[in-house]
Amino acid sequence: MGSAEEKKAWRLPVFFRSKLKVLLLVVSTNLLSVYFFSGANYAIVGGSDVLTRELNSTRLKLSESREEHAQLRRRLETASGLLEALLSELGRRHGDQAASDDLDGWPDELLGELKLAAGPHKLPLGYNHNLGTDELFPTLGFACRRFQEELTRYMSYEVGKECPSDGVFAQRLMLKGCEPLPRRRCLPVSPKGYVEPAALPESLWATPPDTSVVWDAYACKNYSCLVNRGRGRGSHDCNDCFNLKGREKSRWLADGGGLDFGMDGVLATKPKGTVRIGLDIGGGSGTFAARMRERGVTVVSTTMDFDGPFNSFIASRGLLPMHISVAHRLPFFDNTLDIVHSMHVLSNWIPELVLEFALYDVYRVLRPGGLFWLDHFFCTGEQLNATYVPMIERVGFNKLRWVTGRKLDRGIEKNEWYLSALLERPMT
Repeated sequence: MGSAEEKKAWRLPVFFRSKLKVLLLVVSTNLLSVYFFSGANYAIVGGSDVLTRELNSTRLKLSESREEHAQLRRRLETASGLLEALLSELGRRHGDQAASDDLDGWPDELLGELKLAAGPHKLPLGYNHNLGTDELFPTLGFACRRFQEELTRYMSYEVGKECPSDGVFAQRLMLKGCEPLPRRRCLPVSPKGYVEPAALPESLWATPPDTSVVWDAYACKNYSCLVNRGRGRGSHDCNDCFNLKGREKSRWLADGGGLDFGMDGVLATKPKGTVRIGLDIGGGSGTFAARMRERGVTVVSTTMDFDGPFNSFIASRGLLPMHISVAHRLPFFDNTLDIVHSMHVLSNWIPELVLEFALYDVYRVLRPGGLFWLDHFFCTGEQLNATYVPMIERVGFNKLRWVTGRKLDRGIEKNEWYLSALLERPMT
């Protein structure tokens, strides 16, 4: 194994590794300089024909040199990456610790697939004016740095082979703020016996085949179980929303004049055909989007898979699911959506500041004149008047419709209330 002095002699301190990298960079630069400026010099003599031939020849050689330069640069980058990995491994084996400034907020030095996924990576063509840098930084939630051990587990797989069946584990990382997760170089598990989905519009109200889902992550192993558990005792997220022949079939069709707004009445507040695209935050099994599609409106539904295949179910209906949490910045450009809807999800279970940021984010993505349908927002009576009404007013929406009503499912003594509101982003 060697003496303590021998181990110490082999140890590579951080400052030595940094100096070695600089030395390699200098050597590489000098080699490139020698390569490009040691070529033959061409004397231009004779008439214009000779000059033209020499210019064409020079142009051809320059083009060839550029290609060789690109190839050489790629080889140097590959060699640099291998050298860096080698130095990291040597440092790990001999007890070397990277300086905190080199870790970019990570508790420990990144290794393996996680290091490759986190980047950054040098752009093959150098500095890019649109990006403002010569590096590409893969998108990764900053909170991922707090869960490096779990993220390393998530990124442990065989490249090019089947991914681990870890949907629940991955979603928990997302809910901790590690969102988006890094990309992986493995293949998702495919459902066994998968068949083509039903065609539109029949697919909007047809329960998908069980073979459209990988059921490993869920207590239920088929859609029949999901439909029937809504009729049983116990609480589940979106308890009966997989039953398309039950309450889902009548949602948003009628306007009772109270908390339940009718979809047609909401759309009638705008000139016909001007509500075209929208978002449903916490869209459950996608019924709001289905009803909107029947009216010519395309709606994206954000949803999480809380012990049920919500994303797969929405997709099987021929609709667009988006697997992001309520804390995620809405992935749409400013002033683009005609309508945003949210039922139950944006409510008092969310920390007040987080909710206020979310409301401003809704305002941001709505176009001027766009609609925000806040559907059955729930809170206590004290919170409604002291916190949430002032919060909504601060954001600056116009109130087109505003209805409050008691929430009685847990008893009148709880003093819980619902708010349903149709809000509008001002035109100016």
